[in-house]
Amino acid sequence: SYQLDLAESLRCDVAVMLNISPDHLSRHGGMDGYVSAKRRIFRNQGPEDYAIIGVDDTRSGVMATQLSCEGLRKVVPISAEYGLGRGVAVLDGMLQDSMSGRAEHPVDITKARALPGRHNHQNAAAAYAACRALGLEASDILAAIDTFPGLPHRLEMIGVIQGVRFVNDSKATNAQAAEQAIRAFPNAWWIVGGRPKEEGIDDLVPLFGQIKKAYLIGESTEAFARTLAGKLDHVKCRTLDVAVEQAFDDARASGVEGAVVLFAPACASFDQFRDFEQRGLAFRQEAAKLVKRRTPTEPA
Repeated sequence: SYQLDLAESLRCDVAVMLNISPDHLSRHGGMDGYVSAKRRIFRNQGPEDYAIIGVDDTRSGVMATQLSCEGLRKVVPISAEYGLGRGVAVLDGMLQDSMSGRAEHPVDITKARALPGRHNHQNAAAAYAACRALGLEASDILAAIDTFPGLPHRLEMIGVIQGVRFVNDSKATNAQAAEQAIRAFPNAWWIVGGRPKEEGIDDLVPLFGQIKKAYLIGESTEAFARTLAGKLDHVKCRTLDVAVEQAFDDARASGVEGAVVLFAPACASFDQFRDFEQRGLAFRQEAAKLVKRRTPTEPA
């Protein structure tokens, strides 16, 4: 949004907006300014251009309706929650292409192992719609989705140590992003914290029942501890190395098959790291150190 805020001449043949949730509010002077900045991606489009918009949140759905009413561009709604008369939806792992206004036969995309969770199904719908808008064949797009290897720091499976899986979602820099990670990996041992956003993690309270335990790091430690008090078992680790070790020990001791240590900070990284990428690399390095704790007879 902060780059769009400065873009005057950008014209996208295909522009994609997935969702709108509170972020960068201090820069934009509040939610209205943030929404206006996001909308600028569609600003200079013409009648042959495509606006692909996720409609699973209210603000994005309203924007899709407004842009459709303007009639200045082709608007394609996408969803991972609702069937659409026109657009692209992924429901229960089945992709439905209705961009022409006629529903094509739904296609199973659950073989795409690098795209777990409802939010990744929305991502797949957006990618499919964008590629179709550019003229690619549906079969080629679906083949690419099935074989997509994933991206670093975005629900990245970095390894399994003594039966415990480690998932790096350092790119989850706000509560809305962390929510998608928690939904994708329920009952995880959750490492959270950093430089908190204005909204904190209050919106995640309804999901606390899906989390085994929280390990707090960074500047947000005390504030998040107050939010979690009486609602979710947690420990103040303050630094990532301590959190990784404690979360691993607890997950391994639980005996839960397929236990997951989930790093979804719900915060910016700038209190302890240069950016989310450095933070994600640090998580990976701390997990790698745990391998050295194995005895020669213990499996990886």
